[in-house]
Amino acid sequence: MTRVWLLALLVSPPVWGADRRPNIVLILADDLGYGDLGIHGATDLPTPHIDSIAKQGVRFPNAYVTSPVCAPTRAGLHTGRYQQRFGFEFNAPEARAQDYGLPREETTLAERLKVAGYRSGMMGKWHLGFRPELTPPQRGFHEFFGFLSGMRSYFPRDAADPVLRQNDPVEEANYLTEAFGREAAAFIDRNRDIPFFLYLAFNAVHAPLQAPKNIEDRFAGIDDPRRRTYAAMVAAMDDAIGVVLAKLRETGLDARTLVIFLNDNGGPTRQTTARNRPLRGVKGQLYEGGIRVPLFLRWKGRLREGRVYDEPVSSLDVAATVLAAAALEVPRVFDGVDLLPYLDGKHAQPPHDALYWRFGDQGAVRIGEWKLFLRQGKGELYHLGRDVGEKHDVVAEEPERARALRAAYDRWAADLAEPRWPNKD
Repeated sequence: MTRVWLLALLVSPPVWGADRRPNIVLILADDLGYGDLGIHGATDLPTPHIDSIAKQGVRFPNAYVTSPVCAPTRAGLHTGRYQQRFGFEFNAPEARAQDYGLPREETTLAERLKVAGYRSGMMGKWHLGFRPELTPPQRGFHEFFGFLSGMRSYFPRDAADPVLRQNDPVEEANYLTEAFGREAAAFIDRNRDIPFFLYLAFNAVHAPLQAPKNIEDRFAGIDDPRRRTYAAMVAAMDDAIGVVLAKLRETGLDARTLVIFLNDNGGPTRQTTARNRPLRGVKGQLYEGGIRVPLFLRWKGRLREGRVYDEPVSSLDVAATVLAAAALEVPRVFDGVDLLPYLDGKHAQPPHDALYWRFGDQGAVRIGEWKLFLRQGKGELYHLGRDVGEKHDVVAEEPERARALRAAYDRWAADLAEPRWPNKD
């Protein structure tokens, strides 16, 4: 509390009448396959609303998250820092573990925006701590509607894990994906006259495979029943995002809102039929299929529509970009960078010299088109520009390059903390 209070003393809340800072809508999908969007080539899963964010904004084909699993990615996303720096390397070791969560010493994006006068709301999956002081209402969000764990039933009345409004359990009758879209649109409506930050964190399309029959019926032509349900889950999420985008249009906030769509990690193909094509690997792995994700930014009138930005970027860049868009200082401790000068052409060089990953006995580093993948100390080297599917390990042909990448990785890893809890996987 003291840390946030001190921040508040440094930043006076703005008056919206003269404040032209954008609203922020950050949408996070869960376990979505890289190839399961229409704009990424999916033919059996139409996603018109998600695709529209990319078509009306900027698409990043070389976007990455900082972990191949859910919670660590969220920790990095909200802090703008490699989560391994503060020991958040793994998911919770057991359900509702009390020693698990985003440390209070780390400041969240919502906390930074809150003290700057933004109204912050979260709808969806938290997965960053269960103790009262670690829940969304205590981490910068004025409004919270969602749940605290990493997965639960999509049919709320049948689940033991409660849906909360603020800290209180509520009765919710609707399919959870639809409920999150409804609540997000209502938050926009309530706060249309002040700058707001909306974090819409779907649990879709994480297991369990559950969808309303009326949506699943749209995909009667898919023979595989598991794929049919998964398709319906993707469609329900796309529908809910459509509700949010429609509310922005209805309230006249389209041109005053930065909309960001991101996925938290690669799809777990065996569990849900999620497809990461053309990438190798799945959730839990540091191959491209576990960490390369869809990332789209739309800010009408500010970012050029239909642009494709090919340089490697990170989910760590989201917090820095949002703060810069809100005319706030980007902290020096951030590992992410403000992407706006790169998209405006003010900076010609790539945003990052290198990107790094550590997840237990796996490690990876990408510098330019080269990626070194490490597993139990052994390295595999890939040129992603020629081999995005990581089919051809060229470590034997490029030993010097492999050694240089390994040296860079070791320098980065030397500054990391020990994991605060063990890997449950």
